[in-house]
Amino acid sequence: MESEQLYHRGYCRNSYNSIASASSDEELLDGAGVIMDFHTTEDDNLLDGDAASPGSNYAMSNGGGAASSSTHLLDFLEEPIPGVGTYDDFHTIDWVREKCKDRERHRKINSKKKESAWEFTKSLYDAWSGWLVVTLTGLASGALAGLIDIAADWMNDVKEGVCLSAMWYNHEQCCWTSNETTFAERDKCPQWKSWAELILGQAEGPGSYIMNYFMYIYWALSFAFLAVCLVKVFAPYACGSGIPEIKTILSGFIIRGYLGKWTLMIKTITLVLAVASGLSLGKEGPLVHVACCCGNIFSYLFPKYSKNEAKKREVLSAASAAGVSVAFGAPIGGVLFSLEEVSYYFPLKTLWRSFFAALVAAFVLRSINPFGNSRLVLFYVEYHTPWYLFELIPFILLGVFGGLWGAFFIRANIAWCRRRKSTRFGKYPVLEVILVAAITAVVAFPNPYTRQNTSELIKELFTDCGPLESSQLCQYRSHMNGSKAFTDNPNRPAGPGVYAAMWQLCLALIFKIIMTIFTFGLKVPSGLFIPSMAIGAIAGRIVGIAVEQLAYYHHDWFLFKEWCEVGADCITPGLYAMVGAAACLGGVTRMTVSLVVIVFELTGGLEYIVPLMAAVMTSKWVGDAFGREGIYEAHIRLNGYPFLDAKEEFTHTTLAREVMRPRRSDPPLAVLTQDDLTVEELQGVINETSYNGFPVIVSKESQRLVGFALRRDITIAIENARRKQEGIMLNSRVYFTQHAPTLPADSPRPLKLRSILDMSPFTVTDHTPMEIVVDIFRKLGLRQCLVTHNGIVLGIITKKNILEHLEELKQRTPSLAASWYYHKKRYPSSHGSNGKPRSRVHHVQLIRSFQDGRGGDDSEEEEEEVCLLNGSDL
Repeated sequence: MESEQLYHRGYCRNSYNSIASASSDEELLDGAGVIMDFHTTEDDNLLDGDAASPGSNYAMSNGGGAASSSTHLLDFLEEPIPGVGTYDDFHTIDWVREKCKDRERHRKINSKKKESAWEFTKSLYDAWSGWLVVTLTGLASGALAGLIDIAADWMNDVKEGVCLSAMWYNHEQCCWTSNETTFAERDKCPQWKSWAELILGQAEGPGSYIMNYFMYIYWALSFAFLAVCLVKVFAPYACGSGIPEIKTILSGFIIRGYLGKWTLMIKTITLVLAVASGLSLGKEGPLVHVACCCGNIFSYLFPKYSKNEAKKREVLSAASAAGVSVAFGAPIGGVLFSLEEVSYYFPLKTLWRSFFAALVAAFVLRSINPFGNSRLVLFYVEYHTPWYLFELIPFILLGVFGGLWGAFFIRANIAWCRRRKSTRFGKYPVLEVILVAAITAVVAFPNPYTRQNTSELIKELFTDCGPLESSQLCQYRSHMNGSKAFTDNPNRPAGPGVYAAMWQLCLALIFKIIMTIFTFGLKVPSGLFIPSMAIGAIAGRIVGIAVEQLAYYHHDWFLFKEWCEVGADCITPGLYAMVGAAACLGGVTRMTVSLVVIVFELTGGLEYIVPLMAAVMTSKWVGDAFGREGIYEAHIRLNGYPFLDAKEEFTHTTLAREVMRPRRSDPPLAVLTQDDLTVEELQGVINETSYNGFPVIVSKESQRLVGFALRRDITIAIENARRKQEGIMLNSRVYFTQHAPTLPADSPRPLKLRSILDMSPFTVTDHTPMEIVVDIFRKLGLRQCLVTHNGIVLGIITKKNILEHLEELKQRTPSLAASWYYHKKRYPSSHGSNGKPRSRVHHVQLIRSFQDGRGGDDSEEEEEEVCLLNGSDL
């Protein structure tokens, strides 16, 4: 998904116009009326004591008065504020708060389940809701995958002709019942008519070839045009693979509508059209997006998941496993894919539910049997020839090729996508899709290996030559008369058909490499698994045939003499194609364990795991030598999504004070006091700033940290109080403490906002190494972290600040600037060093520590204001 599309859909880093808007069921994140209160009773005495300290104008109310008692009673009778605890679009969730919310909900259900039979039934429903939602997700994913497979096969054959006996049959199904097919031309039957036969009445000749060529291009452009128009008009989020955005969403980011029902509907339709158009793309990656849409929609049926974003992401992790399960027919590989590649938080119960969702999805797809071969995938093959130790050399060479291809593809595709974003060409997505589709169709038709469906191509390349194979790749010469023959012994000299196929495969390899670079990232659903596997399968088949012929003509070499006798079945070219496919896919995505298991499930042979592991690990090592990012991480960084990759290592020696905001040139740190602000002053702070949250301190004099309040929660709480509570005015006092301060008799009713205050915000000291801070953000999923010095708030570090810092470190080759450390000045409690009253901004002294042995000097001291950076997202 391009970042400019996010902008056109209303993304503005500092925009909060959607705070009061209601969320529809199609959106990723729905409003949840939940109040978070992290405080404990032990905190109240300390805070109220600070509020009643000498010099303060407020006294602590202990409930002796009637007003205080009624106020305290109303606090307990308060209903949850609708909207509090939810998040804006393009913001990050607070994993810690969401987990606390779920634990509180679980404790509440357990405490009530013994009260009545109804409460016990509700507890059972809550306990089983996780299994129910993944079951529904698996059922829907399997059904949609079967529908997409059947429709894509039919529409792909429509480009070449139509079945007169049954219009809904594809080419293969049309000729199943025909008795007039031959072994060599088993795909030709009277029931199937090409467009030249229907229009011109002739099946052979230059005229029929030109007519079929024209109709092929016409249907390819029609499908591509319809797909891009549907995406542009109805669901812009339906384009692309979807896996980069899924990874970002699972890490806690919010993209409303990306997993909605409109996206699901348009993605399902346009995925069929895009695959049928002949573009160099696949449907396997977008099937993960389709499955996650199903999981998100079904999660709204269960409050346990609809009102908790962290729990909802557990469902999405299971849905991604179901998506890979139906894409490759690999349930176990799908679970490992979810664990290794996309999931950010993967507890043990999510592993079990992911396994169950993948099982249900695979069962439904097997019941539908979209390919008519009683298999879950089209290119299921089995090999019966063992591999030999010498073959590890070409397998490793294929791994090297896969790593080089992956590194080249990532750099070339990212460069093209970046150019698309920065030039006028990117403003015309329909024209770009039509142009790429036209070039693809014109170049692909003359070559039979590029004309056919990519999945059919992979099937042909994987398949071993046998007596029932009529492929040009199996036209070997017989020992008897030198003519081509189809026997069960593949170790024979290659015939003219094999050499012709080799040249065509070489041209197809070049074509696939070039067109895949320009296709991935178009504004249509486009997967990368199948094109990458096709490139590797082509290269692997070429290498396999070369090794096979080398063994035949030079069987007396020491490499072959010991284990490959003359006429023996030694080399399996289809195995090389499978290993090459795994190597190229691993080089692009940098997947390892899950990829090996997926390919193993495709072939059904445990014997070939070692060659697969050798090739995949080699491709990863070679690719990592040019850059550790896979294609999905590269697109995440290109689009600017706030994703902290757990695979990256932080080895620098920076400290929290060097990354925190504010900096010297930034505005002051905006803070709120716990009990001396009015509603008008609070609204002024919100309107004049664009920060997503504010630290709450005890008082201007103390400046000790009390908690943290989010901008969205404050705005929603004020609007809710004005609607439901009488007497709330602009000069009403706002307080975050447990008890209301003592006010004059004519004062308007105060507004208590303690329920929206996070009483336990995560804090680090200014001397904390950034290595620890980054690990904390990764493992706890924090949105922000406050930086303190002796309990005084100095600044804030957000997820965005860490990402910016990591990007700066990547681009900075010289050593970091000299270290600084903070030292709190011994100012008077109410005045600064200049004799003026202390402002709300923290005054911090910076002392430069010299590395040349001269030490620090008082003359080097300088005063700095610590403030919050404009536009820092939390």
